[in-house]
Amino acid sequence: MAKNASEIPMASMADIAFMLLIFFLVATTMDVDSGITRKLPPPPPDSPEDIPEIKERNIFKILINSRDNLLVEGQIGDITMLKEQTKEFINNPSNREDLPEKKLESIPLLGDIWVSKGIISLKNDRGTSYDMYIQVQNELAAAINELRDELSMDKFGLRFSLLTEDQSEAIQKAIPVAISEAEPEDVGGN
Repeated sequence: MAKNASEIPMASMADIAFMLLIFFLVATTMDVDSGITRKLPPPPPDSPEDIPEIKERNIFKILINSRDNLLVEGQIGDITMLKEQTKEFINNPSNREDLPEKKLESIPLLGDIWVSKGIISLKNDRGTSYDMYIQVQNELAAAINELRDELSMDKFGLRFSLLTEDQSEAIQKAIPVAISEAEPEDVGGN
């Protein structure tokens, strides 16, 4: 006597596979892309004579080579000092001749306030690591955020993140983000 092999019904197998697929699609979370939030400057004027001349003292030069070495204002730099150097450049507390000029502007809610004409110029090599690039960006953002916090505490008694929209816009006009990034290039054996 031969025994009949029992068969497993396959009709519901497709249903189970489909339900598992739906479950994993619904239950799985995808990583959200994150980036650096920056407001882009307006496009440059069509004619070269409309482009304003920027004085050398108003430019804070930061270079990163392919070995992740910093060069800040022509001197070998240290990432731990970059935030303080940036704050001093933008703020120019003692009106030094080697730091950026300031212009007196009348800003609603703040009154007449001195605004820096300083621009941060960031240039990196194509071989610069992403980690170093982000570290530099974080230090620059931290410097600007601290200056905005200091001014908002002085004028409104609140941190910048707690201000109303109008107050926040006033502080942003007083301490604008002026970062110029040049196209990366291969510098060679820096």
